[in-house]
Amino acid sequence: MTDARPMIPSYPALVREYDADFRVTDDYKADLPDLQNGPASLIVGARAPIQHVGISNFRLPIRYQTSDGGELVLETSVTGTVSLEADRKGINMSRIMRSFYGHSDHLFSLKVLEAALDDYKADLDAFDARIQMRFSYPIRVDSLRSGLSGWQYYDIALEVVEQAGQRLRIMHFDYVYSSTCPCSLELSEHARESRARLATPHSQRSIARISVVMDGPDKLWFEDMVDICRRAVPTETQVMVKREDEQAFAELNAANPIFVEDAVRAFAQGLQDDPRIGDFRVVASHQESLHSHDAVSLLTQGTTFAQSSLDPMTFAGLRA
Repeated sequence: MTDARPMIPSYPALVREYDADFRVTDDYKADLPDLQNGPASLIVGARAPIQHVGISNFRLPIRYQTSDGGELVLETSVTGTVSLEADRKGINMSRIMRSFYGHSDHLFSLKVLEAALDDYKADLDAFDARIQMRFSYPIRVDSLRSGLSGWQYYDIALEVVEQAGQRLRIMHFDYVYSSTCPCSLELSEHARESRARLATPHSQRSIARISVVMDGPDKLWFEDMVDICRRAVPTETQVMVKREDEQAFAELNAANPIFVEDAVRAFAQGLQDDPRIGDFRVVASHQESLHSHDAVSLLTQGTTFAQSSLDPMTFAGLRA
């Protein structure tokens, strides 16, 4: 009787020890398997194009120039993606990192960011690509009356996006401020005047996330975005505070009561007045001390961000 069991190949005993002396040769590298760049027959699931595939949140130090000519080295989180055609299995993701590292020692500029995007777009033979850098940018801020100062940090993201042959340069900028409710302020004053009752209006820490398309040859500095926001809504939260600063901040809030609708329109006016800014989106969230929910508003100009007005996740995670 013939034994129908399959033959099990015998292998030499595997060594469970790292070989620190092993050196890779060109022939050895050429023989390494590469399933990610394999044929279309290896595709799992739908034979469909992918809009974004790549890497997210790899970090490295980047040098940035300040508007006064100085330099800062900031930890920066980078996300890089490309499009993938329906008949391709995958991409070599390490090429995105290698392409970016090839430019990371340069003083940052949008041209450097675009050069990194061009490199990995060419390396991966992709039509569309996106690269985003996120960091916190420090600016020294004076207190209102005491003469103290402290570091205010602004969360910023810079993007270069290429889609359907069109390239966009985008800045996302978070601005944190105090919003005093105009209705609550009037009701508090009514209680004082009509019934001699002490009352305080409610105010709350609030945040605006402003996204702008940077147009034209002139540079839009991070400090310029701070100035635009402060002119629109001057009640930015404070860093270093003594009693006279706290009193001044209460006066500043009383002089600038603001609904969330007012806030987005005030920011929009400042953005419209700057020729370096094209399309924009303003998302504001007033994180109520009166209610258990937030008051939110969104305003867009142009077509770049118009679709976001339909996105139910626009306000998710927007916390001051």
